[in-house]
Amino acid sequence: MAVWTPRRLRSVCVSMPGARERFPFLPGLSVFFVEDKMFALSDLNADPLTVSVKGDPELSLYLRDTYPAITPGYHLNKRHWNTILLDGSVPDGLVADLIAESYDLVVAGLPKYRRERLAAQSGQ
Repeated sequence: MAVWTPRRLRSVCVSMPGARERFPFLPGLSVFFVEDKMFALSDLNADPLTVSVKGDPELSLYLRDTYPAITPGYHLNKRHWNTILLDGSVPDGLVADLIAESYDLVVAGLPKYRRERLAAQSGQ
């Protein structure tokens, strides 16, 4: 299992087509956007490190029941957002999958022309 560091978390988030890091709320709070929609956020200077991601509401409930390190989104819509404590208790692959799912959910909600533009950027 790889350790989630701020550098690794940032790298995973910005590796997705069209993803950008911005700081719209606080100087140290990294918010990851695709187009103009947020899909992840994290205080990369926090210890312990956490990341908040968007998710399917039913799956979110299951994950919260299964992993104590996954809680309702901190200062976010608790139905659609989870905050994951990156302490090693949530499998590494699951964390990466949840970040990717958050990105995919946000992209799916974009207008068709924006989705097509992102697909062209990624070579799909």
